[in-house]
Formats: sequence, structure tokens, C-alpha cells
Amino acid sequence: MTHWQTLLQKSITRPEQLFSHFRMSSEAIDRVTDIYPMRINPYYLSLIKHPGDPLWRQVVPDTRELEDTVCMEDPLNEENLSPVPNLVHKYPDRALFLVHGQCALYCRFCTRKRKVGTEEMRINSKTIRAGIEYLQQTPAIRDVLVSGGDPLLLEDHRLDYILAGLRAIKHIDIIRIGSRIPCTLPMRVTKKLAAVIKRYHPVYINTHFNHPDEITPESASACKRLADAGIPLGSQTVLLKGINDDPEIIKQLMYKLLRIRVKPYYLFQTDMTKGTNHFRTPVAKGLEIMRSLIGHISGMAVPTFALDAPGGGGKIPLLPDYIDNMGCRFVFHNYRGMACTYDNPCD
Repeated sequence: MTHWQTLLQKSITRPEQLFSHFRMSSEAIDRVTDIYPMRINPYYLSLIKHPGDPLWRQVVPDTRELEDTVCMEDPLNEENLSPVPNLVHKYPDRALFLVHGQCALYCRFCTRKRKVGTEEMRINSKTIRAGIEYLQQTPAIRDVLVSGGDPLLLEDHRLDYILAGLRAIKHIDIIRIGSRIPCTLPMRVTKKLAAVIKRYHPVYINTHFNHPDEITPESASACKRLADAGIPLGSQTVLLKGINDDPEIIKQLMYKLLRIRVKPYYLFQTDMTKGTNHFRTPVAKGLEIMRSLIGHISGMAVPTFALDAPGGGGKIPLLPDYIDNMGCRFVFHNYRGMACTYDNPCD
């Protein structure tokens, strides 16, 4: 058994394990874990400074998960957009391919909270083959996002099999992998894993950091190993109430990401997933944060703020409003609030 597999095996999955570590009662969250599983591996646990800190809140069950009467089980309508199990075809030229049902830890705000880590997430060789066959028969699809769960928890030979199957499909130009592993279990990113992925370029990895405290020497090494293998890295950060809904925290995170060779890609408004309502911020908060970034820091460090529309409507980019008047004389203001004009061609 490898080091990362040993760490995964030692994960905290029961409330009494967690609260014996922090010397607290487990009774409050027993009911939560009966419905939504918990997994916190020893690496990520070591990053938690104290109960209630930003990393704690991302992974420790909260009774508010059972009190949510606002959000939906499947807010992005993935189940109804699945022509075959575990493959979502929402956009004309892209598909989401779910290839693993577990993660290195279970984020309390997960979009697939309804099934990740549970028996509802049934993925096996048969569903993988069915997904690849659908992709083979659908030439409109040029871009496949491999996700889960976390696909980088697959053993190397299983991931190799899936990537080889996708790369053999001539109309698929781009393979993307969605994984939180570089953040949550970076020791999984071995030289062998990087070599497996490298064989199937162009391959992109979208990882997921939410707070500056998640960027450690270990995560930096994992990202370096992937980047050195020629794999472009992006981060899809989620805006989370009480965790990172602060302009200075996001600014610090974005710069730290660039230092470890990860391009800030998206800043997502939290999806309306049942059990996550206490994480959601007003959209205005995200726009406020974007206004604090645009023009004030390097454009390389500015992500796209987006909301994934409920019902499967897709990602909608959101920007602060800089326009004052749209006409032959285009009037707007810059990041400092200074009025500006532009002679707009009028036909």
C-alpha cells in the first residue's frame, strides 16, 4: 500500500473520531453523518488550526445541513441531462464524465452532495464503458471533463485506461480533469501519476483551492510535479460564507495560486445544493470581491466570477457594472471610479 493510500485509509469517518481528536462531544453531528458522509484524511486534518476555522468549516459536518429548506438535491439537473449513467451532456460540444465516486475528503458544500461517497454513486467498469461508447458515438463532443468524486483517487492503471479510451476518440480535442487532490491529498501526485497523465496531452487539470491556508509546501510540490509534466493548472474556487467571503482573503489566495503555477480560473457562487444553504453568500458579495480585484491586482490573478444556473442553465459570468451610458459616446468608469469616455462607432 502506498503512502497516500495509507493516509486515506486512516481518514476520520465517524464523529467520535473527530471529536476525540479535538476533545469535543460528537452528538451534535451524528445525525448529519447518517445522511451525508464524512471523510477527513490526516493530511488535511493537520492543516486545521482550531474548531471553526476556515478549513474546519469546509469538511466538518454541521447540523445546518439538515435544516436547509431552500436548496435542491440536484440543482444543476445533472440526472436529467445524463444520456447514460454518470455522463452529463449539457453543453453542445462538452461532456462531464464521472469516473469515481469518492474523494480524499468530503466537502460539506459539494454540488453532488446527494450521492458522492454513498451507494447512490454507482461507478464500475460497465458504466465507464458505456460513457466511452456514448462519447464515441457523439461527434459533436470535443471536450470532456473527467470528474467524480475525484478521478485522481483511481489507481494509475485505471486512470490510464480511461484516458487512453478518451484519447482514442478522434473528435475529442481536449481532456480536462477536475480534481481537488493537489489541495486535499497532494502526496497522491506521484511522478508515475504525472507521467500517466502526460501521455495523453492536451490534458488540463482544474483543481480547487478555497483558502490561503490550503496552500502548503506539499500542495506546491504536487502542483509543480504536474506543471513540470506540461499540464496546465487552473483553480475553481467556491465563494463560501464565513470561509473566504472577504476581498483580502481572496486576493491573498489568488496570488498564492499563481506562485504555485495555478491560474485562478473561476470564482463560483455556491450552487443551490440541498444541505449547503448556510454557505451561500449574496451575489452582491461576489461582485464586491471582483471589484476589489479588477485593476487592483494582476489580470493573471483575476478569476471569472460565475453562477451555475439552477436547472441546468449553465455557467453565467458575472461582472461589476462599469458602464454609465451606452451610445455613440460610450461613458464608463474605471476601477478607481474615474469617469472615462470612448467614441463608439455608430452605424
